[in-house]
Amino acid sequence: MSNKSTLVITQKKSPIGRKSDQKKTLIGLGLNKIGRSKVLNDTPSIRGMINKVKHLVEIN
Repeated sequence: MSNKSTLVITQKKSPIGRKSDQKKTLIGLGLNKIGRSKVLNDTPSIRGMINKVKHLVEIN
């Protein structure tokens, strides 16, 4: 069993009307529709992406 921690990220708001880099960040996280969830490894790069769109997503 690995010791890697994971994050469950759910998109809660639409990227319509947001800057293009925020839209691209959501796509990079694997999210493109409200309500979609992804399980991602907890790495510094993923944390940075989440921080950029923290107003559009929920972290569990």
